Amino acid sequence: MKIIIFVLFISIVVGFGICNADNKKLKMNYYHKNCPSVEKIVKEITWSKVAADPTLAAKLLRLHYHDCFVRGCDASILLDSSPNNSGEKSALPNRSVGSYEVIDDIKNEVEKVCPHQVSCADILTLAARDAVSYQFGRSMWQVPTGRKDGRVSSASEALSSLPSASANFSTLLGQFQDNHLDIVDLVTLSGAHTIGVTHCTLVARRLYNFTGKGDVDPSLNPNYATTLRKLCPNPINRATILEMDPKSSLSFDSHYFEALNQHMGLLGSDAALMTNSFSARIVRKMQNPNVFLAFFGRSMKKMGEIRVLADGEGEIRKNCRVVNA
Repeated sequence: MKIIIFVLFISIVVGFGICNADNKKLKMNYYHKNCPSVEKIVKEITWSKVAADPTLAAKLLRLHYHDCFVRGCDASILLDSSPNNSGEKSALPNRSVGSYEVIDDIKNEVEKVCPHQVSCADILTLAARDAVSYQFGRSMWQVPTGRKDGRVSSASEALSSLPSASANFSTLLGQFQDNHLDIVDLVTLSGAHTIGVTHCTLVARRLYNFTGKGDVDPSLNPNYATTLRKLCPNPINRATILEMDPKSSLSFDSHYFEALNQHMGLLGSDAALMTNSFSARIVRKMQNPNVFLAFFGRSMKKMGEIRVLADGEGEIRKNCRVVNA
């Protein structure tokens, strides 16, 4: 009976996820004629760098996510600011984003082999996939390619488009739906928080002044709150970091969802997933690692196709940090 119910649940979830998976602008092996080695180059460099620094997996995944939620997956986050324009990099939510140099290194190698053929947007999308996949020794989801690079990068757009760490459920779902992502994608992609770290400043309110009366967020597991208060004593040290997924921040697994079910979601946006009955039900199902990994790949593929630019709509940057002259 449990198996039947489980299969029924999965069927309902898949039915909920009307996706843009067959995006006509993208296709598998897009570069098979003009740069057949690109995916091998991206994978080899990314795996080498993640092997040397395991924290890069979370950083590259976050970089891709922050790119796609602003203007779509067009590598606009990679553009440096100029004297006349504050780019996405300078927006407050992006000031802690890193790993730009990894994309630079990959782009430089690709340009040596296939000059002016491969977009920075495709490189970023592939690198994010490969960074997560390194742990498993195989590619964890397909990445159709053919994206072009955008020419516009705006700090104000990033500030308004990126979900906040303290956002409630309705706000989060609305922002995901604006990008043609559904409730399943919201929960699944939040699972990216199974790796990486954040700073005490983003949880200070939950620990010390949740309602303005010096109180702790009542939805937070009391024992976990005590632990966090020890790790983040008041006054808060802005440099102190916390594991997003307690004791599992370097392992891409379903432990994040186990923590959520114990009310140990670190950020307000994590805890928000438990405030909606259907979302909470999905969280419980995602505790199964096989379910989570399958759905994560599906949702990453969808996210990687948000408002992509294709032939005639963008450019292929020679340098990922600046638009072509």
